[in-house]
Amino acid sequence: MEKQINELIEYPEKGVLSKDIVKNNKLNITLFCMAKGTDISEHTSTKQGFVYVIEGDGIFNLEGKDIAMSPGVFIYMEENAVHSLKANENTSFILVLTNG
Repeated sequence: MEKQINELIEYPEKGVLSKDIVKNNKLNITLFCMAKGTDISEHTSTKQGFVYVIEGDGIFNLEGKDIAMSPGVFIYMEENAVHSLKANENTSFILVLTNG
């Protein structure tokens, strides 16, 4: 399977647009496109995973620590880690979660 991720990026006027890239019983890979000014409030996931920022500018708060979301940033999360996001500009990233 091959996908051109940059061709899949599209920003909504507001809020978040997500697109499944791979979804099976072991792996979820999702492209997220956050419109400028969008917040995703604190939440957790029962799965471990990582975020890889493709483009944009934002803040990823992981367990109380602010991490700048800029192109190329990789953020690893343990399961049940509290996190939130804020897009200062249109921001896109890949979220990978493992099922097991």
